[in-house]
Formats: sequence, structure tokens, C-alpha cells
Amino acid sequence: MSLRDRLASSVVRAAEVEAELSEHATVRDSKRLAELGREHRQLQTVVSLAQRLDRAERELSEVRELAESDDPEMASEAQAEAQRLTDDIAQIEIELKPALLPPDPLDDRPAIIEIRAGTGGDEAALFAAELWRMYTRFSEGRRWRIEIISLSEATLGGVKEVIFKIVGTGAFGAMRWESGVHRVQRVPVTESQGRTHTSAATVAVLPEAEEVDVRIEDKDLRIDVFRSSGPGGQSVNTTDSAVRITHIPSGIVVSQQDQKSQLQNKLKGMEVLRARLLDARLSEREAERARMRKTQVGTGDRSAKIRTYNFPQSRVTDHRIGLTSHDLAAIMNGGIEPFIDALRMADVEERLSGE
Repeated sequence: MSLRDRLASSVVRAAEVEAELSEHATVRDSKRLAELGREHRQLQTVVSLAQRLDRAERELSEVRELAESDDPEMASEAQAEAQRLTDDIAQIEIELKPALLPPDPLDDRPAIIEIRAGTGGDEAALFAAELWRMYTRFSEGRRWRIEIISLSEATLGGVKEVIFKIVGTGAFGAMRWESGVHRVQRVPVTESQGRTHTSAATVAVLPEAEEVDVRIEDKDLRIDVFRSSGPGGQSVNTTDSAVRITHIPSGIVVSQQDQKSQLQNKLKGMEVLRARLLDARLSEREAERARMRKTQVGTGDRSAKIRTYNFPQSRVTDHRIGLTSHDLAAIMNGGIEPFIDALRMADVEERLSGE
């Protein structure tokens, strides 16, 4: 279906939804009213863009007639106006593409992010800490809230693993594209010969799962308790407050020791477990979509190398869409919007072409 066909269909649907919203039966059905209200808000964006598009195309048709005038000055002005309107139409079409697709209900969920140092020893741990800082700065710029779930520190200020939650409108929808292997190329602080090394850190971005999303039976869990280790206050090394939860059917294991009590650790551990189980289901769906469409954007493969950060050349390249930025400093300071926006649009293009 072409973009214009989708647009025409959405405009017709918007009129149908508006009519149904005014019916007495709809007003009495709170569930149906809420569903139609959400659809109406999405379709109003489409209708508004459709009106802008129609107005710009009508103006362009009129201006093109003037561009053929015998008056050179008038023709020149009309040609300039025609170019401006052509650019406007192209921009409106770009804005229309995501608006024509049904929103993913998971996009507004909080995102649970797990960053782990990969190959590279201390340098990988330092890079993992920098990725954590990068996402923190990005979140702060959007006024999202960050909650640390667990943190395992390494030497030199690095981290072996950090799990945290980002809470804010559109958090998972934006962060979902960060899942995969992030590779860094630079001279480590521990390198005496000045040689460039390659290290890596893995990032997993999971939507926060609600209990209705994932049903977990008590019989499917094995819960072990042990004493916490490392920094953490008076309870560390004195009580069996740390918790290890094993989900027997999937083999997923979650350990949690950063909270003050065994109950708090269990609650946080179950939160991460639910998110991982939901993510496993979503990853299978993404992998199937990737096989069907040969896409590189959403593969469901968390082991895929997605991005390289080359410090000597101040270059960052996303390998899924071939996008390169030469402003590494800004990106490491949280300026990852160009990558997120480009990846989201690539996904939109794939979904539109595959439906």
C-alpha cells in the first residue's frame, strides 16, 4: 500500500472514530471509550498532517503556473516559492510515515538497561562506565528519572555490570535501539606503548514487564539467599540479604544484593526477571521479523556488533544503518539523538514496505 493510500485510509478511519465517539453506546462503555480515545489522538495527528499536505500541494500547483509567466521577476520568485513548497511537502511526508503506523504499546514503558563489560579487561569496564554516563546524560536531557537496580564496580572507576531503570514518556521506545555490542577503539590508560586497543561492552534494553505480561509460577522458581559482598552499608556480610532467583523453565538467573533487605532484593530481582522473560519473547518476534524482511535494524540478536566508537578519529559508526558521526565528544556526553532518530525512521521504512 502506498503512502497516499495509507493516508486516505487513515483519514476515513478518523471520521469513523469521531462518529463512534459521539454514540450513546460508546459513552456508556468505558473500555471502548478509552480505546477509541487513544486511536482518535493518534489519528488527529495524521489528519492535521494530511491537511498541511493538501494545502501545500494546492499552493504548489498554483505557484507552478506562475513560474511559467513571461515576467522574469515573477517567474523567478515563483520558482523559489515552488522549491520551498516542495521541501515542505517532503518534510510532511517524513512526519507522516511514523504517524501512519500503529504505536507500539511498549514504547512508553520504562526501560530496564543492563550494561556489562565485555572483552578488554579494565578498559572494557571503563567503557561500560562511560556508556552508563552517556545514557544518564541523555536521560537527564529528556527529564527522565533513573533508578539504579544493581551495580558491580571495577578498578579505575569502571563497572563490571550496571542495571538501571529509566522512567519517562517514550523511554523504551527511544532506548530499544541501543541493545547489542558496543565496541571502542582507543589507547587505554593502562597502555604504556601508545597502541590502540579494541574493547567491548554489551547493552541490553528491556521493557519493564507488568505482571499481566509474564505469568511466573512459584513452582518454576528456585530462590537462594546468601550474604552480600562489597560496599552497601551495615547489612553487607552480616545477613543473608542477597537473593539469587533461577527461573527453571528458561534457565534465566537473576542475582540481586544492592538493596538493604532480602525482601527488597527479591522484589528488584523479580522485576528484572519479568523484564528478561518479556524481552526473550520480544527478541524471538524481532528475529522472525528480521528473517522475513532481511532487516539489520531489529534482529533480536543481542550479540550483534551494532556500533563502534573510534576515539583517535573522533568517529562513531552505527553498523546497522551505516550512519557515522564525527562528533564523538558530544555523543559520549549524551547526544545520541541522531542515531536514535535515524534507527527509528529506518524501522518505520521497513515496517511500511513490509506491510
